[in-house]
Amino acid sequence: MKITRKKTIIAFLLTLCILLIAFFVAMNTGGLNVTVEELFRGLFIEYDERVAIILELRFPRIIVAILGGAIMAMSGVCMQAVMRNPLADPGIIGISSGAAFAAVIVSSFFPALAPFTPIFSFAGGMIAFFVVYALAWNKEISPIRLILTGIAVDAFFTGLYQAFNAFTGNSYTGAASIINANISLKTWEDVYVLCIYAVISLVLAVLVAGKCNLLSLSDKTVIGLGVNITKVRMIISIVAVLMASVFTAMVGAVSFLGLIVPHIARLLVGSDHKKLLPYSALLGSVIFLIADTLGRGIAYPYEISSAIIMAIIGGPMLIILLKRSGLVYGK
Repeated sequence: MKITRKKTIIAFLLTLCILLIAFFVAMNTGGLNVTVEELFRGLFIEYDERVAIILELRFPRIIVAILGGAIMAMSGVCMQAVMRNPLADPGIIGISSGAAFAAVIVSSFFPALAPFTPIFSFAGGMIAFFVVYALAWNKEISPIRLILTGIAVDAFFTGLYQAFNAFTGNSYTGAASIINANISLKTWEDVYVLCIYAVISLVLAVLVAGKCNLLSLSDKTVIGLGVNITKVRMIISIVAVLMASVFTAMVGAVSFLGLIVPHIARLLVGSDHKKLLPYSALLGSVIFLIADTLGRGIAYPYEISSAIIMAIIGGPMLIILLKRSGLVYGK
């Protein structure tokens, strides 16, 4: 189905409107509620204690959810482009758990290096990626073999960091938040750090968008154009793992976000990565913010991790995609 320019613009505008609504709902989910007028006055005109509390406690969490959702969604798009597989997702194939294990170790034993946790997380994610790719390779990459290998690697790293958490008696707050994907204690300092990596991720995504489009062609066609396809795959893979690792280090291990968002985005704006990547970032922000808000509000005053909400949504979606796994990537 051809996606017209008009439909693409409508999709962007509607999703942006939904994001604004989700932002306001998230801001008012909890014991304190304010109107838009009260928020504006409290932020720009005169001090309001309720607005100040919301600004310090809820805004960092909301912004982290928005930026994190965008980063992870773009990572999913890039990973699926590299593997020509709509089932590929950093959370499912073990990258997130490898990144989480590295982040847990750094957070627990080297807290002074907290601002650089995403870098160490990136190293863990790359190790997990190469392990999955090497074990799944047999002359070619089979979507089902990739998923099964990824699940095994994911289970291994997940077992490692959960065992570590059990041995330490859940005493490391930073490590526990990564393991449980808990963003309730995020501060403005976390927002500043994530903003830096988010900008880097967005720039890299823009730079590799054209290369992602090349990978939707057959290998023979790409080679015939004089392009080193191995080099292109490696560059996009590194970008995808970097984005997934940054998300994991700052938010935690969350599966299915990088799977669901690109799939929905292709239905709405098509497979051109110059449109698909920015729209997936916007849609990822919406979906993850809604998931986090649901987790906060569905059993208030108790919270359900956004990772659990995404698992409930993503499980059925993965089953549907597995049944349709005979489809060619990008179609």
